[in-house]
Amino acid sequence: MNHAYLPPLHRPRYGVDAAPFPAVLATAGAACFLAAARRRTGGTALAATGTVLLANAGVYLHTTLRGKLRIWERELDRVGLHGDEQLLDLGCGRGAVLIAAARRLPEGRAVGADLWTRDQSGNSQDVTLANAAAAGVAGRVEVHTADMTALPFPDGSFDVVTSAMAIHNIPSPGRYRAVDEAMRVLRPGGQLLIADPWPMARKYAAHLGQGTLRGLGPGYWYGGPWLGVTLLQVVKEREPTRLDHVGGFETFGMLALEDRQLRKY
Repeated sequence: MNHAYLPPLHRPRYGVDAAPFPAVLATAGAACFLAAARRRTGGTALAATGTVLLANAGVYLHTTLRGKLRIWERELDRVGLHGDEQLLDLGCGRGAVLIAAARRLPEGRAVGADLWTRDQSGNSQDVTLANAAAAGVAGRVEVHTADMTALPFPDGSFDVVTSAMAIHNIPSPGRYRAVDEAMRVLRPGGQLLIADPWPMARKYAAHLGQGTLRGLGPGYWYGGPWLGVTLLQVVKEREPTRLDHVGGFETFGMLALEDRQLRKY
């Protein structure tokens, strides 16, 4: 699909995550209600089941259409961006996190990487660029077709790396390679933020041996708490400096004093 032939958007449209899933929930819920209306016995149980399924579908749609967007706005604010950072979003899809980040980077750059699979409705590189244009941040956004397990970026290229519900889609052990790649392209002192189902997020933290885990609440439930999303946040350790090798600040002070004394002669 050629970006030149895309109709202009008045506002970004981010689609639905795994669109068949809520459709199946809603269809099953409606079928339960129809069956309950036709049965003389057991109708109450069927109606209750239908209510639960429809509620799950509603919670799912709220998360994918509104809840996750609000939560990422909050989490990006917590990062404390200065506006000139280089940020990479892994599995950027139609650009929800990518564009939210770009709005906070007037002097920086938001880079998206994806293989553009059908896990998200209408997913394509051109749609992402159209969304960026609709949001008024096209000049700060670039996208790449790239495998998260072998990123085409040099070491230490980005100040922040994000990923929203993407890494868990990679078959294991590729997930751990993707996490390692995220850390590789992150600059020392930079932040990694991965939002994924809580069992996966815990495994990433165990693999890295560092990071903090925090549940993101009902606004990021894909149907219910059993499909809740957890955020893993990691700050990459800075490389050892000369101070670390010579014994820290006190030793540095002694060396500076010796240097001043030598300059007298």
